[in-house]
Amino acid sequence: MQPEQIYLELRQLAEKLGILVSEHNLRKTGIHVKSGLCKVRDKTIFVMDKHETIYGKNRILASCLREMDHENIYVVPTVRALLDKPNRKKKESEVPVDTETEQIGATCPGK
Repeated sequence: MQPEQIYLELRQLAEKLGILVSEHNLRKTGIHVKSGLCKVRDKTIFVMDKHETIYGKNRILASCLREMDHENIYVVPTVRALLDKPNRKKKESEVPVDTETEQIGATCPGK
């Protein structure tokens, strides 16, 4: 499966889980910001850096979605295998937090 198709499948899974995936130019912010999950006005949004490579987008979004309860949702086998891979734990200092929007960084909060 092509990486672009994997990304589309991951985005569709996110939507089924009630997560809006939105791509933005994070370089324009003037501060160091990373892609990640955040909650804004009771909506769960995954903000993706549009300059990230397709492989990076897949890795970051899969890292978040594997923490979500998706066992009862059909996912194509290639994407299911990606989600079933163990997640490399980040050091706390690697996970950015934006207190204004409660951004959680590239990993998701516990269930």
